[in-house]
Amino acid sequence: MTTYTSKDADLEIVRRKRIAVIGYGNQAHAHALNMRDSGVKDIVVGARSGASADKAKADGFHVRSNEEAVRGADVVVLGAPDEKLPDIYASDLAPNMKKGAALLFIHGFARHFGFIEPRADLDVVMVAPAGPGTALRANFINGDGYIGLFAIDRDVTGTAKALALSYGVAIGCGAGLIETSFREETETDLFGEQTVLCGGSAELVRAAFDTLVEAGYAPELAYFECLHQLKLLVDLMHARGIAGMYKAISNTAEYGAYKTGPRIINDATRMEMKRVLHDIQSGRFARDWMDESKSGGEVFETMRRQAAAHPIEDVGSRLRTMMPWISKK
Repeated sequence: MTTYTSKDADLEIVRRKRIAVIGYGNQAHAHALNMRDSGVKDIVVGARSGASADKAKADGFHVRSNEEAVRGADVVVLGAPDEKLPDIYASDLAPNMKKGAALLFIHGFARHFGFIEPRADLDVVMVAPAGPGTALRANFINGDGYIGLFAIDRDVTGTAKALALSYGVAIGCGAGLIETSFREETETDLFGEQTVLCGGSAELVRAAFDTLVEAGYAPELAYFECLHQLKLLVDLMHARGIAGMYKAISNTAEYGAYKTGPRIINDATRMEMKRVLHDIQSGRFARDWMDESKSGGEVFETMRRQAAAHPIEDVGSRLRTMMPWISKK
């Protein structure tokens, strides 16, 4: 894959543009703030009244309705939730965006799975930081670099790639912008979230906690061994890789990892991962999620309540009051 850096981008391209950021959530707020700090002066936030609009106003941005925000904008950044974007685009953006503008996705979900079909006159690009907006903003403030992905889906004007690179540098991803496709970014992102980052890791922690508690061990010890210390090991992997993490732990722990890891992540688990990937590639997961959202999200809310009611949450809440330094980070 080809990787670009700030040396390959002209920051003045995006500085000369009028940018409309639709939404002001985790990613969108970081993009808007970082762009402003990079010298982009003409930024307007499209947001309905509520917490997002109030936060954007408090941060000093002009806030307009989505329709008003995109009129005359050179670049429209889709920062609203995936499940809301199709309706927002169809009702608010498509009728009001000027001809030849750029539609910029932060995540390829809605475009890749066909929930949005952009107007034929628009450039269609994606710039996706490889992490949450909070981390993107923190690294920008600290002067550290960040890695991002970018893709060009449609280049009507002949300037889409130059714009994407300029935008990527403006939001703080000048350390490395990896060229990819909407398909690859979307499918790998969903797979990683579901099997490891959000789904697999959380379910593994809960299952291990339950196993110890059901065997008669103290819930507090189960919490520390199965959840609290996980961050310490993940931080080591993040900084040094998996092999580097092994070098930092005891020989006993390392030997146990080699012996037991494959018993947990076994052939059956790997086959299930392949089925998860197939559900993503085929669009089945995307259709399920959009149908759930349109129906009012009752099943989603039920699962959310069940997860929040797991005993590990109560135990963890009590123990974290003894560790105030955690909340300071």
